[in-house]
Order: sequence, then structure tokens, then C-alpha cells
Amino acid sequence: MRGFLILLLFSFLSATAQQNTDAECRKLNDRAMDIYNASPDEAAKLLNKAELLANDSDDNNLKALTQNNLAILVRMKGQFLESKKMSLKALKLASKGAKVTASIYNNIGACDRSLGKYKESIISYLKALKIYESQKQVRDQAIVTNNIGMVFSSMEQLDKAKTYHRKALQLSTSLNDKKGISEAVNNLAIALATQDSLDQAMNYFRKSLLIEESLKDQKGISESLNNVGTIHYYKADIDSALYYFEKSATIDLKMNNLSGAADGYNNIALVYLENKKYDKAKEFIDRGYLYANKAKTVSTILNLLDTYKNYYEATGNLAEANKKIKQFYTLKDSIQKVSNVKDLNELETKYQTAKKEKIILEKETENKRKTAWLVFVSLLSIFIASLGFLIYKQQKLRNKQQAQEFQLKSAISKIETQNKLQEQRLQISRDLHDNIGSQLTFIISSVDNIKYAFEIQNSKLDNKLSSISNFAKSTIIELRDTIWAMNNSEITFEDLQVRIHNFVEKAKEAKQDIEFKFTIEDELMGAKFTSIEGMNIYRTIQEAVNNSIKYAEAKHISIDIKHQKKDIIMVISDDGKGFDDNQIELGNGINNMKKRIADCNATIKFKTKPDEGTEITIKFPDKIG
Repeated sequence: MRGFLILLLFSFLSATAQQNTDAECRKLNDRAMDIYNASPDEAAKLLNKAELLANDSDDNNLKALTQNNLAILVRMKGQFLESKKMSLKALKLASKGAKVTASIYNNIGACDRSLGKYKESIISYLKALKIYESQKQVRDQAIVTNNIGMVFSSMEQLDKAKTYHRKALQLSTSLNDKKGISEAVNNLAIALATQDSLDQAMNYFRKSLLIEESLKDQKGISESLNNVGTIHYYKADIDSALYYFEKSATIDLKMNNLSGAADGYNNIALVYLENKKYDKAKEFIDRGYLYANKAKTVSTILNLLDTYKNYYEATGNLAEANKKIKQFYTLKDSIQKVSNVKDLNELETKYQTAKKEKIILEKETENKRKTAWLVFVSLLSIFIASLGFLIYKQQKLRNKQQAQEFQLKSAISKIETQNKLQEQRLQISRDLHDNIGSQLTFIISSVDNIKYAFEIQNSKLDNKLSSISNFAKSTIIELRDTIWAMNNSEITFEDLQVRIHNFVEKAKEAKQDIEFKFTIEDELMGAKFTSIEGMNIYRTIQEAVNNSIKYAEAKHISIDIKHQKKDIIMVISDDGKGFDDNQIELGNGINNMKKRIADCNATIKFKTKPDEGTEITIKFPDKIG
């Protein structure tokens, strides 16, 4: 009897110890998946500890959970085949219908989508969604719904993709899930950029970027930066596009995200290719293609093959261009895109039909209960009074809805008018870029050909030709700035910072003996200006710096932008020779600066004396928010 009690006590203690070990394993898994986006290396350490504990457990679902979470980390590094193998191994351990099974199907679907196996991907996603819906796991439903939208987007089924992304956004918003909101908004913007307004897509991308920065999610930040850069590229804002693409690729390389880095390098190559910097373009295409093949990301490989083709066509190597075209279509045909679209739509329709039938059955059951209840209520004397009150409330609600519909129609009409105006502005900017820009380029090329084709002995004529060429080049720069302003209904200090920074960098190259300093307070980055105000500010700062370089013989030039009380203060100063304050009105450049600032309802003051430098102060009404 005593021996039996000892054995019973030992069994109880062993079971308790195992329960504690399993609980610790689950905690390690939870902590790892909370931080894996922001700190993948730290998450891997936690999961390796969890794997040691899971190996000693009798709980197969716990083993499957740990194995699949490790597979997710492997997928985040772009190793899709290895990740899928790990999840398939976990699937054999997991119980049918368990939450971990849904997570496994979701990861398998993500791997197949990246590998171009869209039919297999949608099958896995729908299996995961069915489990999450049955368990009412709203956050996970949002994740899978968003992923399904990405498959349809990859297949260029954009209307269906937007439907799923909006559903995912609705689910994530109901939970105030910032990461889910960011991913849904980001993917919705990708579809919008292809079909609808670039400005609308940019607003969504910037919203996603702000959320990812608040979450300190490096992968999310990289993806959002790359998307913002893409919109700048579509708008022909080349300097800003390069800035965001390079920043995105740098983050991806630090994270060892080869697939993301390959996308970034492809985008950088496209920018250089468009600007005829073929050596730089080839360098980034090669690097991107190497990383894409290591990650085995089919969509990225296709993009890079297309960029290779464009490069070889631009450099006149038609034989190599033809090879890349053949590689492109061979790979594209291998993923059986056409049949996949049909299969995907059939699978999705079948799933939605089954889901609707279930909803109809539930509604019928609910209606039967309501009918029985109404029959009972109808026997009560208060029913007539209640019905009258209900009619009154419905009429009041109907009136309110009609008012809201009128307001909505007015808002839609206003948005349509704004969209038409924006489309006209974009068309004008394209015409300026394509027609006047190409004509100015032709003038420069013609002048240079004349100078090099003929041995011009007349120095005056040679100087005149150089003057025409330089004037045309300056006009192209002015034209690009004008197009940049026209393509933006609003301009922030973040936009101005990039252009002013590029202008200062060019000034440094021209005047290496001058020290430049440019500072702007972080809280001002959200200040918004109209396109006219933004251009006037940029031109005024440009004119002030040019004056300091040309006439002041300055050694130090500084641009300082800060927030003071309810105003934005911009100060451009130098330590040059200055000038007589009474002669200010004589300069056309200074008069132009005054007019530009006056048009912005702002003020400008000049403080200068001979040999004491010059300080220009611009006071602008508060634009933050």
C-alpha cells in the first residue's frame, strides 16, 4: 500500500513538472512571435529554446507549433522551399482542426505564393480561413483574408484583390490591430496604384509607413519605404525615388531578406536605366538577380528578367535582349498563369458558395425563432404601442439616412472633380516632360554636336554655343522642379528636405571651399503646403543660396528651419561680404524672393551690412498637422 502511494505521488509530480515545461514552451513561442518582425534573431533564439522543451513533450500540437513558428522565420529570410518542408513536417504532427493547423496552412500558402504556385497557395489559405472562422479567431481571419487578396493581386485580379484587402482592413480595424491595419492598407495601396489614383495610393503607403515605424518593424518599414519610392518613380520624381529605394534595400540586407533586397535593387536599376546611366543600372540588375535566385522568388526573378531585356535593348545588344525575353516567358509559362486564374476563381467561388449556404441555414433557423417570439409578443397588449414606436424610429432613421446619402453624394461629386483636376495636372506634367523636356535635350545634343563636329576658332561663337547649352540644361532642371510640384497636390517638409538636400549637395560639388549646413526640426516633417507654396519656398531658398555663392564670397552658408510659437521660421545666412541695405530693392532676385513669399501670405526680412554677412528670415504661418 505504501509503495502504491509513493508511485502515485511520483506520477503526480512528474505530470505537474511536464505541465510546467509545456507552459514554458508555449510562453517562449508566444514571445518569439510577438517580436519576430522587429527582432528576428532574438525570436530565433527563443524558438530554439522552445524546440528543446517541445522535444521532451508528449503534446504533438506543441511540437507542431514550435516547428511551424521556426518555419515562419525561415520564410521571412526568403528561404521558401525550406520553410514549406518544415511546415509540412509540422502538419503531420498537428491535430485536424486545431488552431496550429490553420497557422501551418497559412505559412504553406505564403511559401507557395512566393514560389508562383498560386493554385496550391489559395487551397492552403482557404483551409486556414475555414478553421479560423469556425473558431472565431478574428485577427487570424484578417491575416489570411489579406493573404488571399495578395494571391489575386499577383494574378492581376485586382478588383477581387481589393475586396479581400478591404475585408481584412475592416476586421483588423475592429480589433485596433495596428500591424493588421498596416498590412491591409499597404496591399490595398498596391492594387490602387495599378488601377486608380497615385495620390490615393501614396496616402495609404505613408499611413502604413507611419504604423510600421511606430511598431519598429524593420521588414514592414522596408516594404513601405520601397512602395513610397515606387510612387515617386511613377511621378517622375527620380531623386526621391532613389532615396527611398536605397533606404529600403539597406534595411533588407541588414535583415538578410534577400527577396526584399532584390526588389529594391531592381527598382534602383530602373531609375538608372531611365536616366541612361547604363553601367550603374547593370550593376544593380546583376546584384538583384543574384539575390532573387538565391531566394527563389518567382515574381522578383520575372521583374529582373524584364529589366535585363530593357537594358540590353537600350544598349543595342539585341541578341542578349532576345535571350532574356525567352527566359522570361519560359518561367512565366511554367507557373501556368492562365489555368491558375481559372482554378483560383473556381476554388474561391466554391468556398464562398459553401459559406453562403451555411449563413442562409443559420438565418433560417434564426428566423424561425424570431417568428415564434413575435407570435408570443403579438398576444401582449403593449404590442400595438411598441409597433407604433418602431415605425416612428424607422422613419427618423430613414430621414437621417437620406441626409447622409445627400452628404455622401456631394462628397463624391467633390472628389470626382478633384480627381479630374489632378488627372489634368498629371497630363500636363507628362506633356511637359515628354515634349518640352525631349526638345531641350535635343537642343543640348545639337549644340554639343556642332561644337565637336566643327573646329570653331571664333571664341565668341564658342562661348555663345556654351551659353545656349548651359541655359538649356538649367531649363531642364527648372522643368523637373515644376513637374515635381504639379504632380503633388500637397507638399510636405519631408518632400522639400529631399530636394533642398540634393540642391545643397550639387552646390557643394560646384563650390568645395564653402561649408554648407542644413537643419530642420523633426516635428516640422508633417507640415503641409500647397504645390505653389512648396515651389515658392524651394525657389526662395535656392535663390538665397545662389546669391551667397555668386556674390557674397561666403565661406559658410547655413539653412535652418524651426518651429517657433505659432510660426515656422526659415533662416538662410552666410558670412560673406554683405551689401548696402538701401540697395536691396535694386536686385531682381531679391524682388522675386519677396514676391514669392508674399504670395504665400508669409513675410521675409533681410539683415545685412557690408562685410558683416547676410541673414534672410522667412516667417510662415503654422502648417503642422
